[in-house]
Amino acid sequence: MLLKFFNSILIIVFFFQSPLYSKSKSLNDLNSRYISNYFSGIVAYENKNNFEALKFFKSSKYLINKHDPYLERYIYSLVLEGKVQEASNEIKQNLGKSNSRFFEFYLILALDSLKNKNLEKSIDYLEQSINLIDNNRFEVIVYEELKKYLTVFKEQKISKTNNNFGNLSFINEVFQKCYLSDKNTDTYFLSLTNKREDNEFSRYIYFNINYLIENDRLKEAKEIVDEVDYLNSTLLISQGKKWIEEKKLDKFSETFSCKNSNDIVSEFLFLIANLYSSQDNYKKSNFYLNLSYYLNSKFKFNKTLLVENYYLINDYKKAKKNLKYFNEKDDLYHWFKLKKQAQIISKELNDEESLKFINKEFKNIKKPTIKMIFDIANFNKNLKRYQDAIDYYDEILSKIDSHSALYSEILYRRGGSYERLGNYSKSDKDLLSSLEIEPDNAYVLNYLAYSWLEREYKIDLAIEMLELAYSIRSNDPYIIDSIGWAYYLVNNFSKAETYLKRAVELMPEDPVVNDHYGDILWKLDRKIQARYFWMNVLNLKETEDKMRIDINIKLLEGLKNS
Repeated sequence: MLLKFFNSILIIVFFFQSPLYSKSKSLNDLNSRYISNYFSGIVAYENKNNFEALKFFKSSKYLINKHDPYLERYIYSLVLEGKVQEASNEIKQNLGKSNSRFFEFYLILALDSLKNKNLEKSIDYLEQSINLIDNNRFEVIVYEELKKYLTVFKEQKISKTNNNFGNLSFINEVFQKCYLSDKNTDTYFLSLTNKREDNEFSRYIYFNINYLIENDRLKEAKEIVDEVDYLNSTLLISQGKKWIEEKKLDKFSETFSCKNSNDIVSEFLFLIANLYSSQDNYKKSNFYLNLSYYLNSKFKFNKTLLVENYYLINDYKKAKKNLKYFNEKDDLYHWFKLKKQAQIISKELNDEESLKFINKEFKNIKKPTIKMIFDIANFNKNLKRYQDAIDYYDEILSKIDSHSALYSEILYRRGGSYERLGNYSKSDKDLLSSLEIEPDNAYVLNYLAYSWLEREYKIDLAIEMLELAYSIRSNDPYIIDSIGWAYYLVNNFSKAETYLKRAVELMPEDPVVNDHYGDILWKLDRKIQARYFWMNVLNLKETEDKMRIDINIKLLEGLKNS
């Protein structure tokens, strides 16, 4: 009884305190059951349980003409469940009503009209959305850039505008030129894909390849993929490379064409979804991802971002549901599916079951790529199956150029595995060999030097190596911790404290850094502070059992020989 009373109070507070309360101001005009379901839908929606929210909203549709904010929440829930066509149908039934005053209302209508080849209506609906943008920069971008696309489709030319959003506008212009078969398309693609300093632009190598194949320029496409290696490329580019190697060229036209207006606008919406995801706004990201998929359901590879978004908010059920879109015929995306399933198993069960699953699935792959072998090696290394990891690294080393940066990387990882097993001679050999190929690799320098520090071996040389690593990566917290610990070992506690203080600021949740900082504070006779950081180590989830034992001894006895 008390719970029902509390719910009633919340419902009343919601309706009378909301600045957007319904046309029907009196609760006497509304059925309490509908209100209760609606309120439950709002709670579920805010708690990111969209499936339940949609059920509650559907059961309270009576409110659609009674309470203006209802429609916006209902439409959002439909789109988040991938029911974009149903959302569009609901919107059409409410055209001209007061509950239609939100940006996404007209955006969905514009996209629906575009999909159905009614360009004039699409332009008209988009224009109606401009007055509903509420100081949201991303909505301004969507409006302005989508307007450019619709203008290109209508006028069959690119018109210069004053609105420019940097790289985002440039990406869209590349696709527009491709759509128009502009003579400068090659130049624009080259300019875009040469922005290699930022990995997010490497995605467009795939679309460049797609454009070349669509125009029967296979030789040029092959020249591009010949420079692509599986280990350092995105999933999408690697898949394109594999299709070319296996002569499955039809796969490109089956998924995307820059001559298709829906396809290129779909890619634009994916870019917006990516921007929202980078801001940790996963609900908005998923909203635009589903709009993107609505326009081009052939390009299911964009579902990977949807999977990642759900994984990051711990909605493993939705993540697994979207993973079902990928099967064995999808090659590298099927491997992505298996890896993500393993990660989910780790979260829902434990690491042991996760590793058992991925190792079993890997053995069923007849011709794994080097990237797949690399991934399975890292899975085993991360879960402390070091010998298994070493065996996989051996396999990779036997297949690649011994003078390449990739060879150096694998030596580094294999050397780290040997070090974890206590095989220091093989570890040092691998790490030194890695440095022969890449002498300025800060991470290899740091790993080898720190390994020597732990063994109290070649401390002076280790300090020199760490100073070089620090000069290259002065903001890396692990390197800062290492060089601080090096100065501790040579009794330069004041200098050590300067570095470790910064390291603990950068990594406040790292047990080793907190332990090191506590040791240094003790040596500086700041013992109360030292105990504080040692106590903090005991409260951290990542602290291993042996370290907990050592910390408890320090708390009881302090540091020995101090």
